[in-house]
Amino acid sequence: MAITKTNFMRGVQCPKMLWLDKHKPSLKVIPPEVQARLDAGNDFGDKAMGMFGPYEEMTVYKPGTTYPDTKAMVEKTKEHLKLGTSVICEAAFMDYNNYCAADILRKTDSGYDMYEVKNSPEVDDQHIKDAAFQYYIIKRNKINIGKIFVVIHGEDEENPFVPVDVTDQVKELYDWINENIWRLSKLSKQDQELQMSIGNQCNEPYECWYYGYCHPGEKQLKLTEEE
Repeated sequence: MAITKTNFMRGVQCPKMLWLDKHKPSLKVIPPEVQARLDAGNDFGDKAMGMFGPYEEMTVYKPGTTYPDTKAMVEKTKEHLKLGTSVICEAAFMDYNNYCAADILRKTDSGYDMYEVKNSPEVDDQHIKDAAFQYYIIKRNKINIGKIFVVIHGEDEENPFVPVDVTDQVKELYDWINENIWRLSKLSKQDQELQMSIGNQCNEPYECWYYGYCHPGEKQLKLTEEE
């Protein structure tokens, strides 16, 4: 299983979550409020694409679907890097099939600065790890990344995009990403279901979408109480 940014972040929270994504995805339950938050985040990210003016978006869908064609996006990104496009959105990269799409790359004199957009009032640890995964993949593609920013949602709704410099924190995690990306890839491929003890990872930093599967007793208790 190739690892994407989403795979990595879910696997870091709980390796069993990643295993279930690959082997038993039909058990996944996304609560409506969580889906609403994800949709709001996507909308914020779409609007942020224009924060530096004109841009080129790399998103390509597989014919007749709404699923990204990652290989086509990678090739399109390569073309725009060669052209020296000033602002590239959803810039896609692969390394040993591990994949990421950076929200915004902005050209500088020596390469590109990277911007990860989050519909959040502040930067948290998850955002740093998220950006670090992307930096790892992009660096292995021999693209020079200078500054790295997490763009958060500021108070001014007329101009809500607030870049926060996280360069040092992100680049310090390069070796940690390297260690974990291969570990998680190996775990996801094993045939036997991973066994994990119930713990904080079930809810932190986000409630697992397989919570009901791993906590069947709680689900039955809730049904009994409602009766």
